[in-house]
Amino acid sequence: MTTPPAPTSPSLPDLRDLTPARVGLGRSGASLPTDALLSFTLDHARARDAVHATFEISSIAAGLAGLGITPREVSSQAHDRRDYLRRPDLGRMLDSPSRRSLESSGIAACSCAIVIGDGLSPTAVNVHAVELIRHLLPRLAADGIDTGAVVVASGARVALGDEIGAILGARMLVMLIGERPGLSAPDSLGAYLTFAPRIGLTDADRNCVSNIHRAGLSYPEAAFRISWLVREGLARQITGVALKDESGGGSSQNALPGCGKSDT
Repeated sequence: MTTPPAPTSPSLPDLRDLTPARVGLGRSGASLPTDALLSFTLDHARARDAVHATFEISSIAAGLAGLGITPREVSSQAHDRRDYLRRPDLGRMLDSPSRRSLESSGIAACSCAIVIGDGLSPTAVNVHAVELIRHLLPRLAADGIDTGAVVVASGARVALGDEIGAILGARMLVMLIGERPGLSAPDSLGAYLTFAPRIGLTDADRNCVSNIHRAGLSYPEAAFRISWLVREGLARQITGVALKDESGGGSSQNALPGCGKSDT
């Protein structure tokens, strides 16, 4: 009878293979090695660039057109990036022309409306929003959930979706928005879901599916979780702290025919 080998502790290289976090960087004297310092500086620059990136509305509209969707464009009261960053409140309110445009649009009320907002990382939205919607719409359709207008909102904070959803008469609002960039993920997309959207709601009234990016949550898994929350939120007439994600997460077995594979 042989004795099994004693378990070995993970080495720092093993840990670095498991996470993009900065672990086991080493040191040079009392400071970081040059490579680690340059890598940190580069990632910090990428995060800053993501905040100030151009929101590519025309490119997003073209991508949505390929899905048979003609989006409506609106703006918040934060008309430039300076105001957006210094006055978060302005990003939560539609400007007057946008509000009048939506109110007079004649768009029929729907079970679920989708808003695409630039948020704190326009880069994330430019890269991921259309592909996520490509995977999400078939799932919502399979659940018998009708989607109304898709709105593209510039200068958007999360709560801007509540005002838009209320004007459109949507029972459920899905807000796709760029998340605050981090050193390891400058292009992370988030999805915020609100039942019966209206002005004055808080984060406690919303569910969030976050970290949608190439090194995070894949498009199929994100679409699976979002569609589950939409379906259950409509059925139970709740979102937020009262609705827990009990979907079990997506997998390749949950992929719908024709959705394609994620390139994340």
